[in-house]
Amino acid sequence: MPNPTAAMLVIGDEILSGRTRDANSNHLAIELTAAGIDLKEVRFVADDHAAIVAAVQALSKAYDTVFTSGGIGPTHDDITADAIADAFGASIDVRDDARAILQAHYDRNGTELNEARLRMARIPDGAALIDNPVSAAPGFTLGNVHVMAGVPSIFNAMVESVLPTLTGGAPVVSRTVRVDRPEGDVAADLGALAKAHPDLSLGSYPFTRDGKYGTNLVVRGQDPAVVDAVVEELVSRLGGISV
Repeated sequence: MPNPTAAMLVIGDEILSGRTRDANSNHLAIELTAAGIDLKEVRFVADDHAAIVAAVQALSKAYDTVFTSGGIGPTHDDITADAIADAFGASIDVRDDARAILQAHYDRNGTELNEARLRMARIPDGAALIDNPVSAAPGFTLGNVHVMAGVPSIFNAMVESVLPTLTGGAPVVSRTVRVDRPEGDVAADLGALAKAHPDLSLGSYPFTRDGKYGTNLVVRGQDPAVVDAVVEELVSRLGGISV
């Protein structure tokens, strides 16, 4: 049985301008792979309401689950919550349970829960809150879309909260064979093995070391025994080293 599928939507002008480097997609890919959920697509969009709505609707229809990062803070350009609500045809307003979480957090810190911070309590109707142990302001799940903060430490904590609620499949096993030969020399053998094992993913990644060309061959699959067998065949055929 194939693993459940997932997609990620990274939201923010600062990502697309290059001012901020995205780390969340890499973290999510690692966590989903370990959980047996196949991350099939990562899409980037600007802080544009219509673009977010269109992307969320497309991804939520195409995949079992969707994760978003970014755009749920207290400033004017944090428009993700409103866009998610529109994508699902839900109304949105400050919700009592989210407000109570923020109120308790800011009371503990002696900080005012002003109008800007209260924006983070605006939750679409029907959504379930996602715990935020780092800065309190919750994310939320609506339908099959999990809406999370863009700050990596908060995003990571929210992923940890959500993953136990999802049904995973077989974790993907990954093995690497290093061959001190260029890609062109190994392509035929790699292609033959890929054709013989359509249930596996075989990839080649060239590198240079000390002025010489080499290739890392990566074998990925759900059955460790089959993966190991293909790795042994690659080593035998191409003289590589399993690393």
